[in-house]
Amino acid sequence: MSTTSHLVDRVPAVDAHQMAASLVPPRQFATASVESYRPDADYPSQQGAVDEVEAFTADWTAPPAGLFRRGPKPPERPGLYLDGGFGVGKTHLLAALWRNAPGRKYFGTFIEYTALVGALGYAEAVKLLRGSSLLAIDEFELDDPGDTMLMSRLLGELTASGTRIGATSNTPPNALGEGRFASADFLREIQGLSDRFKTVRIEGLDYRRRAVEGDARVATEAEVDALPDARDVTTDDFGALVEHLATVHPARYVGLVDDLRIVGLRDVHPLPGQAEALRFVAFVDRLYDAQVRIVATGTPLDQVFGEDMLAGGYRKKYLRAISRLVAMTAEGGPVE
Repeated sequence: MSTTSHLVDRVPAVDAHQMAASLVPPRQFATASVESYRPDADYPSQQGAVDEVEAFTADWTAPPAGLFRRGPKPPERPGLYLDGGFGVGKTHLLAALWRNAPGRKYFGTFIEYTALVGALGYAEAVKLLRGSSLLAIDEFELDDPGDTMLMSRLLGELTASGTRIGATSNTPPNALGEGRFASADFLREIQGLSDRFKTVRIEGLDYRRRAVEGDARVATEAEVDALPDARDVTTDDFGALVEHLATVHPARYVGLVDDLRIVGLRDVHPLPGQAEALRFVAFVDRLYDAQVRIVATGTPLDQVFGEDMLAGGYRKKYLRAISRLVAMTAEGGPVE
């Protein structure tokens, strides 16, 4: 009896408490540490970022102060914001920051936190998160001003009660100058919250492109047909999957890819519009976090975003997705 499943048959339903329990680093970064980060010597800002993470967590990781020895002071600002291009190790360092934090702590994407607030309600979300040592926010989004204002208010309340914040940047570069935290638009959106954060800019090359050269690999129909008949493997028509993504909230995409090892896609073609493209980017992010390999026929997956999309305000998101798609379609992928 066939056990191969299809993504279009998956309708994930995740309650608020499950969402909170899942706020930990993704599988790929489960063991990430400061020591396992490999700075590129050609870009000194990478070692500088390591130093900043260590300084930010020094009072967490140092031995207890003795009778005649003072422990390290906590950082002057309760937040550390890692800003830079894709593939320079921001998420790795954010996971290392989370690893060093004591006690109760949370790690999630911006969209996962806004979904948690939506599921619990603002007051209950604050009650749940208050008292945690660290709130790590990967891929800080500015796509929705309402959500940004919501997170601004939430972070203000949490930092006032002692929670520290770690964040990485994922802002539209054409609109916000490579996503710099000090941009005027961002300052207006977060209503002065920036003075709570120390911003660290990380330069460098995309490590995925260093590990995997070329374009997204295109498979043959025979390769998709030969995929294992197993519960951790799915096969779908690309167009049907894109339509299905519109019926699932992006915060629940993690439920679509849960426990998957390989995703097979047939007849890949360029995405028809921005809405479909942004949903697909969110889906690619969850696949990458789960280290899922992609075997796809049709148009190379790094060519599904049109030139108008790549020239627009979400260029940085699409380029990050392209980088990840190249890695996930490589033979023997995903890339560790």
